[in-house]
Amino acid sequence: MSVLIFLKDQILSMNWLDNLIKSMLSAFGLDPLSQIGGMINFFIYDTIKIMLLLLVLVFIISYIQSYFSPEKSKGIIMKFSGIKGNLIGAILGILTPFCSCSSIPIFIGFMAAGLPLGVTFSFLITSPMVDLAAVALLMSEIGSVPIAILYAVFGVLIGVFGGLLIGKLGMEDQIKPLDEHANLWSGEDISFKERIKNSFIRSLNILKVTWWAILIGVAIGGLIHGYIPSEWISEFSNSSRGFSPIIATLLGVPMYSSTFGTIPIASQLYFKGMDIGTVLSFMMAVTALSVPSMIMLSRVIKKKLLISFIAIVTISIILAGYLFNLISPIII
Repeated sequence: MSVLIFLKDQILSMNWLDNLIKSMLSAFGLDPLSQIGGMINFFIYDTIKIMLLLLVLVFIISYIQSYFSPEKSKGIIMKFSGIKGNLIGAILGILTPFCSCSSIPIFIGFMAAGLPLGVTFSFLITSPMVDLAAVALLMSEIGSVPIAILYAVFGVLIGVFGGLLIGKLGMEDQIKPLDEHANLWSGEDISFKERIKNSFIRSLNILKVTWWAILIGVAIGGLIHGYIPSEWISEFSNSSRGFSPIIATLLGVPMYSSTFGTIPIASQLYFKGMDIGTVLSFMMAVTALSVPSMIMLSRVIKKKLLISFIAIVTISIILAGYLFNLISPIII
């Protein structure tokens, strides 16, 4: 268990980097817990983390691809078609504790590997919304095992059926050309040095195309993180209870956080009397549809697909909120 915690905290979430940046800010006389200090820490940490993830993950996937011919790769990829593939994508999302912006480098890597469009979107939807540690934290904060389990189930269902629907729309032509080095791999007997070189070139090329969107997205996320309070969300969403899941979802979209950052807010809203379905709709919207992540995503997919993705996930989250409210009297 301690090894898994180390992998999640120090390798995937890069807590060491967060601590290092906080120490550096403190050394320069800036309190990382203050409003401006927290915003600067957020920007530096998230920018470095996302770019490192992008470079490393695309490099690894590219290196593995170098051992497979296009025909062999296609045969392997076809095994992930259909609802089984979407379920695999959603399960992979559960196992990766990332915010929406950090999930995008893996999404790009999956696209570079040629995975079906619907499978990659199942991952992209589920990854920021649901992971095992966040479910455990939600269970602890709200004090209800059924609510936490139901949240995880709905998150996976949204990922599976959202990805399945996107796959059925047939919008593969909506992926922007990212990689001018995509044809460097043919399964030929090239040297280890060439495989490393080509994989590195491919990683840099994709970073070159996306770096400015990452900077803009994280900068907006930092401003939101530092200056938008959570209290007004409770006031607005409770002003019209019949429409509260819709209002909470729409108000959650401009915010930006991981599930770990959103759960403390959500628990306070719940204990102040907000319907559980409204609370969980807000959580899902914050983690899956943040403005910064949509800016990054717009760099790799075209407008039609981006709008379809936002519409499908938004409607799914709103419907999930209403269903939560219908089911909650039975399970709580």
